[in-house]
Amino acid sequence: MTVTATISKHTGSCLCGAVRYEVRGELGALVYCHCQRCRKASGSAFNAVTPISGANFTITQGEAALNTYRSDAGVCRTFCSHCGSPIMAYRESTPEALRLRVGSLDTPLATHVSAHIFVGSKAEWDDIHDTAPQYAERP
Repeated sequence: MTVTATISKHTGSCLCGAVRYEVRGELGALVYCHCQRCRKASGSAFNAVTPISGANFTITQGEAALNTYRSDAGVCRTFCSHCGSPIMAYRESTPEALRLRVGSLDTPLATHVSAHIFVGSKAEWDDIHDTAPQYAERP
């Protein structure tokens, strides 16, 4: 008897389609980050991210269109230089640990938010209406 393992694969892209990527393997927990930096980077109340291994992430199209902004805190945010879509982020101290911007996925994500982090600094106009755990900072 032969057992075949199924390897999960997700694909994603930027708004204009210049950048396309693939993630092989399982995605981590879906987290909503409410810190001020993520709000500014996303232009929204929070940033929806999932951790992935850099070894499982491949740019399949448009690598030349990618640009990276490095903050003073050593956080690097990678985005499409044509349309501005955020793709991923990582810390310089752990560049292999990526934070994929879930909104850039093209494949369905069959999960729900697992936690809200940095709610101690969330926008005053942001109300959280789900039952996921909330943490004032990073747990």
